[in-house]
Amino acid sequence: METGGGRFGVSETLGALNAALKKELGPPASVWFKESSARNLRTRDFLAPQAALRALFAGGPVPKGIIEDVISLKCPGVPPLQSCQQTPLGLTVQLQRPAAFQQVLNSIGEFTKPSQAASGQSIILNCTPLRGRRSLDMLSLSNLRAILVTDHLAEVLRIQGMNVHLVPAVPDEGIQKFLHQLRVDWPSELETAFIPEDVLALKQVLSQCPYATVPGLEPRQMRLADDVIYKVHLKNFLAQQSLEGYDPNLDVCLVTEEKLRVLAELRQMALRCAGTGPAGCCRVVHVVSCKGEFQQQQVDLLWRMLDLGPHTALQKHLVCGPVKVANSPSPVGAPQYFQLRRCQMYEASVMKYGDLVQDDSWTEIISVLTSAAIRFEMLSTAHQSQIILDLEDSSISTKGTKSGAFVMYNCARLATLFKTYQQAVEQGAYPAFPPASELNFSLLREEGEWLLLFNYILPFPETLSQSAQLPLSSKGIRITASTEAVCKFLIHLSMDFSSYYNRVHILGEPLPHLFSQMFARLQLMRGVRDVIHRALATLHLPPLSQI
Repeated sequence: METGGGRFGVSETLGALNAALKKELGPPASVWFKESSARNLRTRDFLAPQAALRALFAGGPVPKGIIEDVISLKCPGVPPLQSCQQTPLGLTVQLQRPAAFQQVLNSIGEFTKPSQAASGQSIILNCTPLRGRRSLDMLSLSNLRAILVTDHLAEVLRIQGMNVHLVPAVPDEGIQKFLHQLRVDWPSELETAFIPEDVLALKQVLSQCPYATVPGLEPRQMRLADDVIYKVHLKNFLAQQSLEGYDPNLDVCLVTEEKLRVLAELRQMALRCAGTGPAGCCRVVHVVSCKGEFQQQQVDLLWRMLDLGPHTALQKHLVCGPVKVANSPSPVGAPQYFQLRRCQMYEASVMKYGDLVQDDSWTEIISVLTSAAIRFEMLSTAHQSQIILDLEDSSISTKGTKSGAFVMYNCARLATLFKTYQQAVEQGAYPAFPPASELNFSLLREEGEWLLLFNYILPFPETLSQSAQLPLSSKGIRITASTEAVCKFLIHLSMDFSSYYNRVHILGEPLPHLFSQMFARLQLMRGVRDVIHRALATLHLPPLSQI
């Protein structure tokens, strides 16, 4: 793809700029960075800081030839450059903005379609807090967080083309109904039928395992629970295998029928994935709350110890930090939390819209707003960090700028904008939208317009890619994922869109000499709308047409 065609990318542009700067000095290093603040974007789009340039060129100026190489860049994924200048801050680059507007907004589908970068690969997401939950009342806030992290991670991985398998199955109707209210689609049955003989096979392997002993056969042994069938000495196994990242307190694991059943289910799913993925490869990511991490490490090691195939070496643990409630005299479970947020959404809507909220359509609106509020509260923080909830925080339900309700409100504002335009067209006030090739993007001169394109539409594919990156080949057993990336992206986009929308009249007076700018702005708003809709889809949130 040459400049002027295909999809531009921030990482491609940074890579090309770095390569041009270090063409004669060896492999390219990360010298350039993308600007993002409204203040800096008034004069530049990319900057190579002066300190980095001094180190690169031994304190001297950047050679004129290199500056000329930068300005003449024509590489796949790189927008056309307007200027490259040496300034006291360093080397600055500004893009040809009208050309960038035209290229991006005339091919907006390229910036919202899935990349399919991991097409055909398989992964198992094992959400351990759902295992063994026999009633909704047992679901804690920390459990809920792990479920929502798993649900979102599964969706962004699917967008990248990965085959995602969710375990465990959740047959309990109460939990299934609750998850459905939060728009979590979780399997109620296993993809593979559970075979009791698998547990018998595991018992047979354990009977010959040098790290396992049968309870009651050891002298002076304290009495164990009746369901314990083996004692497995994990510490000895860890020492022999030189495995890293496990809790140093892991010692003896008491193996029960239930543990073997869990292991048999995971094994069956791994074998199924191995049969569908390339080269028989399947990864397993255990999504755990911090309280369940120790127990899941036991299952992990038990799987490795019994050597059930190559998939055991591909296990990783994604740990979710605790969720606590500020100033709460008693524990708050997931069901109570959901009911509280739904009541707050309803009360805030009644206060703003009165009797209109009694309409049947508002039942769905309040349901979406509740789900959005909860998902953004649980997902806007890095998954490994602690969350402290303020259940009395009214901004959650009144469109505080960092809430899910605020994002959904701005989604509805965009829907209203296009509905209003269409109605005006039908009434003859505005002409029909012209072909994209006839739009004049040089009329987009308001700083908020470039901010929306450069900070959100252009880098959106990389935001999705970032949220799906799992360092599965890293050392140790713990991994982290950017599960907060999409929520933070939507919050910042909504804030900048809201600021622009409040400041600029997109649908101006129905005067012919104003139509060209109006159409260019509407095309930009189409891009913002499509990006918001695609991002919301990764959270299983439908766009709202009204609030």
